Amino acid sequence: MAAASGGAGGSAAATAIWGRAEQQDFRSRVRGCLLGGAIGDALGAGVEFDSLAQIRDKCGQQGVTDYVSAYGRRGAITDDTQMTLFTVDGLIRAHVRRDTGAWHPPTDVHAAYRRWAATQRDWGPDERRETDGWLAREEWLYSRRAPGNACLSGLADERMGTLDKPKNAQSKGCGTVMRSAPFGLLVGWEPQLVFQLAVECAAQTHGHPTGYLAAGAFAAITHALARGEGLDTAVQRALVQLAARPGHEETTEALKQALGAVRQGMPSPERVAALGEGWTAEEALSIGVYCALVAEDVRHGLLLAVNHGGDSDSTGSICGNLLGAIHGETALPPGWVAEVEGRATILELADDFAMEMTQGPALHGPGAASPAWLARYPRA
Repeated sequence: MAAASGGAGGSAAATAIWGRAEQQDFRSRVRGCLLGGAIGDALGAGVEFDSLAQIRDKCGQQGVTDYVSAYGRRGAITDDTQMTLFTVDGLIRAHVRRDTGAWHPPTDVHAAYRRWAATQRDWGPDERRETDGWLAREEWLYSRRAPGNACLSGLADERMGTLDKPKNAQSKGCGTVMRSAPFGLLVGWEPQLVFQLAVECAAQTHGHPTGYLAAGAFAAITHALARGEGLDTAVQRALVQLAARPGHEETTEALKQALGAVRQGMPSPERVAALGEGWTAEEALSIGVYCALVAEDVRHGLLLAVNHGGDSDSTGSICGNLLGAIHGETALPPGWVAEVEGRATILELADDFAMEMTQGPALHGPGAASPAWLARYPRA
């Protein structure tokens, strides 16, 4: 698969030509990844803080089998999907701003996360901020959906956390992992650069090595899937990348536990519980990967990922990102697609991302650019 490539701080490589079939396959995977994550998020939203016993009391012995009402509606998404969408927005903006000679994607993603943070404190969009772009003007996103404290505090001021000086140095919550699938959709980038960019952007809110390395591993796994590789192979590749990183031990062990659990018998909520509760980055990654590995289909995998006593929306989201990237949008259960909150916005953003990655030079360049595209994704 071919596309423009670049690094977390490097320059862009030459752009290759995408065939039509390649473009269609890629767009389906991007749609599947973002929409699948949102569906998993919404399936877990109504039981996020419940034990397995409480889930069964609420939903019956089978647990969650469909959307459970949360935030006043069925199919409601949480901060996991909100932040994932702003990750996509930041990555598109980085590619658009490259025309100006500025190429530092972590800065653009940080600005996007700051726009997300505004949705958690403001009543609604501020039309006076012309440089916000279209996503920050989506009124439905201005809703507080149990955001993580580290995400909020890490973005509370203008200073961008870096690997040398991260925000929240001891934090390793799953708020890094649940927003990082879009880095993996940069299919024209080299795997190590995808990993590095996800790590750098995770350090903007979570400074513990497990917090940012789990995000890097998740991005690397998603990247391999988006390129058409199998999930087991993708995990093995991520383990190789992790091995070279100081402080990788917890993330490496969590992924190895996920692989080991596959061989221990039939999937069950109890087997998921043995991997943890998902509140920390490595546990959420482990549960999401395990459920995707043993999934008979998307529905089976997502229900397994949310029926446990822990951070059900985040593990559901991670599993949904993975299964969507593997199978594409048409594998998602249609009833869930129809009812998930923000579907139109998610698909619009997914299509914009796919178009930017495959046809960016036709949309903008140093000399000329589509005014409509620059209005959606301002260079400022």
